[in-house]
Amino acid sequence: MKIKSTLIVLSLIAAPAFASDRVVSKTREQVRAELVQAQQSGEMLASGESGLTLKQINPTAYPVSALTQAPKTREQVRAELDRAIQTGEMLAAGESGAKLNELMSRRYPAIAAKSYKSRDEVKSELARAIREGELVAVGEDGRKLNEIYPDRYHAAHHSTVAPSSDDSTKAPRF
Repeated sequence: MKIKSTLIVLSLIAAPAFASDRVVSKTREQVRAELVQAQQSGEMLASGESGLTLKQINPTAYPVSALTQAPKTREQVRAELDRAIQTGEMLAAGESGAKLNELMSRRYPAIAAKSYKSRDEVKSELARAIREGELVAVGEDGRKLNEIYPDRYHAAHHSTVAPSSDDSTKAPRF
């Protein structure tokens, strides 16, 4: 059952991508020109499963692009390294990919997080999500409460989508 509902959701998500009316096609000459440019610049993928381009494997065989940044001085690199060491932005040893300030947060200064919403805005968003059943239900399927219990949240959904002044057409409130 989980597989069936997962496939249905994925097909609904992917449908707009296949249904686009706009078709972009290139001429044969445009494709050939892009191929020649990619071969000359080394942007072609190398054979094998590495996923690297030819330029990444053998950088001396291809010309340096004009878009590369100016090289940093030794002092600039050392200053960046010192700053990364002090703030714990260095990667920790091992394969976790975590930074030192994430693993040992007490050793490094706290990073101040910038809040873009006020406390009242967050509270009102939470109240709306609870009222409309937009919270994810407990379980592994990831469905929201209004998807599992549509009868409980039907009135709240319709009152926000199509408000009307006629009392006879209003859905019952729970």
